[in-house]
Amino acid sequence: MCSICGPALSRRGLLVALSAAGLAGCSENAATGRRQLVVVSDAQLSRMASASWTQIEARTPAVRDPAIQARLARIGRPLAEAARRPDLDWSFTVLDSPDLNAFVLPNGRVGFFRGLLDLTRSDDEIGAVLGHEIGHILARHPAERVSHQLAARVGVGVAQLLVANSENAEFADEVGAALGLGAQFGVILPYARQHELEADRVGVGLMQKADMDPAAALTFWERMSRAGRSENRPPEVLSTHPADDRRIAALRSAVAGLPTRRNAG
Repeated sequence: MCSICGPALSRRGLLVALSAAGLAGCSENAATGRRQLVVVSDAQLSRMASASWTQIEARTPAVRDPAIQARLARIGRPLAEAARRPDLDWSFTVLDSPDLNAFVLPNGRVGFFRGLLDLTRSDDEIGAVLGHEIGHILARHPAERVSHQLAARVGVGVAQLLVANSENAEFADEVGAALGLGAQFGVILPYARQHELEADRVGVGLMQKADMDPAAALTFWERMSRAGRSENRPPEVLSTHPADDRRIAALRSAVAGLPTRRNAG
């Protein structure tokens, strides 16, 4: 998932935003059943994403073959319909890069790198990746991630102010650095890994609603693992993504837990 960060805010602005979020309370996400702290709106992120897409496409142009683009759009269309978010202008673009990656922006634009497309073996495997990316949006992961980053900055800033006005003022910078690391490894990264597992679960549900085979998500991720994707990755605790074995196990459980076609709604 591509993280979209907001414009720089003052410390006072961050405090106001966080206070407003506290007054509004956490909201429950229908796609995940989990309560979330969100201090930025989807509309704000969507506006920022439009500018980000222009920058991305300038660095990595779209593949020029119209047949390739048409295939991705055809596979993505029923998944977007199953998402039931007509407020978003869903689009699917193959970008000319050998990277094994894909991303989604909060405005519904999905980038799918050519290298990842070459690794897939079927339309359903492509659908597994697209369903995962759409799942991030339904779960409001971009808004939640930005909110966590803002909340962490506020917490660190407040702690530094308290220390700076105490008898231990000379340690304010060290305290800020330590708390920043604690927030990164204790809150932000664990939530990022949870986001990936949630997007997998939401994605296979979308695949079933779109009359695709959710089991294709398993074959795809098993192939990704065999391709050596994890060889140069850091340990899970330092990563934004869960370890391949844990991810595949969770995905297998998610696929097995889907309702039968007869009962699926």
